[in-house]
Amino acid sequence: MALAFAGWTALAGFVTYSYAGAAPSTTAPVVAAASPVNSEAVNRATQLSDAFADVAERVSPSVVTIKVEAKQDIPDVFKFFGGRGGESPQGNVQGAGSGVIFTSDGSILTNNHVVEKATRIDVVLRDGRSFRAKVAGTDPAVDLAVVKIDAKNLPAATFADSNHARVGEWVLAIGAPFGLDYTLTAGVLSAKGRSIHANEIEDYLQTDASINPGNSGGPLVNLQGQVLGINTVIIGGSGIGFAIPASIARSVGEQLQTKGKVSRAWIGVAFQPLTQELAKSLGKPDTHGALVASVVPKSPADKAGIKPGDVIEQVDNQKVVESSDLLRAVLLKPVGSKVAISVLRDGKPLALQMNTAERPADLKAEGAQDLGGAEAPESPAALGLNLQSLTPQIAQDLSYKGPGKVVVSGVKPGSPADRAGLQRGDVIVEADRKAVEKPADVASAAKDGKALLRVDRKTGSFYTVVSKEDD
Repeated sequence: MALAFAGWTALAGFVTYSYAGAAPSTTAPVVAAASPVNSEAVNRATQLSDAFADVAERVSPSVVTIKVEAKQDIPDVFKFFGGRGGESPQGNVQGAGSGVIFTSDGSILTNNHVVEKATRIDVVLRDGRSFRAKVAGTDPAVDLAVVKIDAKNLPAATFADSNHARVGEWVLAIGAPFGLDYTLTAGVLSAKGRSIHANEIEDYLQTDASINPGNSGGPLVNLQGQVLGINTVIIGGSGIGFAIPASIARSVGEQLQTKGKVSRAWIGVAFQPLTQELAKSLGKPDTHGALVASVVPKSPADKAGIKPGDVIEQVDNQKVVESSDLLRAVLLKPVGSKVAISVLRDGKPLALQMNTAERPADLKAEGAQDLGGAEAPESPAALGLNLQSLTPQIAQDLSYKGPGKVVVSGVKPGSPADRAGLQRGDVIVEADRKAVEKPADVASAAKDGKALLRVDRKTGSFYTVVSKEDD
């Protein structure tokens, strides 16, 4: 109505002008011509639209909906199972996820969290056929599983080499969000090599293509219709989703399909990214490489002579630019293969050789409990850090069996120690690359208001720099 009213107002103005002036003109009023359409831009947009539609047509037949029943007493089932969930008359809970056909004879790749607690699994194909499925194998470390249905000549998806995926390229997520079958959403590949501490092994692709509950297990694909990753994690309300790279998913899927379990290479180091502050403290001019935070005793890395504080710069002549490059390089090696590792130690390059071992089934550290005790008078209080000696009782309370002898008993909110990520219960093992025997050792290292600390925590070891310079 507003547009119609505006049009009539313009016409009334024109008629009034005609009567007030000279005789009305016999020619029609001049109407401004519409701007010409940029046909080249429209063609490009149409080509992109057609590409999306082509991908949907090509890949959707390989995407399945997975319907699951699980016992009602499972407390976190709705955390993972999106879609039309509810309680069945038998007292079970129901949910739905997604999957992608991995082989033409009925192997389907999905997330472990979709099926791990299921008492019944049904797979619905794009053509409407439904099959009862069985779990062929699971890999909780990366949150993948393979389920098997009795079917032949299925349209198996094609997997891309995700290592060559480019940040910024268009990607599409296909799945059954909220139980809505075969939904496609578009976005870009936002980042690679992400770790969000959701699973033991992480090398996620990040995307802003909308991924919602129920999309778990569905594919993230490129414009060639190839699977770049398996959608697995979302950050609620943020529009950010994460997918397991195809390079990992394909290897895991093949092993689960043929052996029912996964064997993966392992060298026995915990590592972390190099920040500028850490690199500066280690005398390194750049942040390339993976900083070794701890070494598992008797592991391949330990036998080869790798030590905490080493920076791994190359694996078999492949540069480790980001710390995730180390994880990716090792995971793609066969168990028992020989590996050349180049490290930087105290500013000097060192070449080492080792043979990979099979990754142990469980590498999780035992949980820590609250600790008591008085604050140590020698603590570097200016950094907001309170310390005390690690007594046998405190070590037992923390389930700590490492070499550390000093424990953090308090951290002042907003202090340099707080900004460095230290927490009550952390065990300080080294200060400025020297072993810590007592709280005074940390105070001595931090006398100039800055210290490089190596810390043991229940989730692993890491380095951090505590500094007053930001105050």
